[in-house]
Amino acid sequence: MAIDRAQWDQLRAHAGKVFGSSLHFAIATTNADGTPHVTPIGSLILGEPGEAYFFEVFARQLSKNLDRGSAVAVLGVISSSSLWARSLIAGHFTSPPAFRLVGVAGERRTSTAEEKARWRRKLRYLKWTRGHDRLFGNLDFVRELHLHELKPVRFGQMTSRFE
Repeated sequence: MAIDRAQWDQLRAHAGKVFGSSLHFAIATTNADGTPHVTPIGSLILGEPGEAYFFEVFARQLSKNLDRGSAVAVLGVISSSSLWARSLIAGHFTSPPAFRLVGVAGERRTSTAEEKARWRRKLRYLKWTRGHDRLFGNLDFVRELHLHELKPVRFGQMTSRFE
């Protein structure tokens, strides 16, 4: 099942809200022994429909799992307390507050100057912090994700209008 352009455009808007409220996404893979592994990734960048990449930094176990061919699931949750408070008061969400993406990863590769520049633009407001270079100074490698399924996360009657 492919992700169509309309779904992808809506996802991009939600992904911006996820990053704005929590600064990360969670990527789930499977370890060699079959146990689950979840890694927070701050650098997820969405490209064309079904295509994304992230900078592979500090992700040793995730990298091993992806090198072995593990499938991936990406979770993004809009963590804004005001969104959740408004939705709880209203008894429903006005748009899906979370999503899952399912797919596979490509090979780890050297990042391009354009990819680095895109990420640096996204984080320009954090450039002055002491932690910026410690977390985001090494943008040498990316991992592409090829995503074939987009699933909104359901929260019972709170999200029934999206089913």
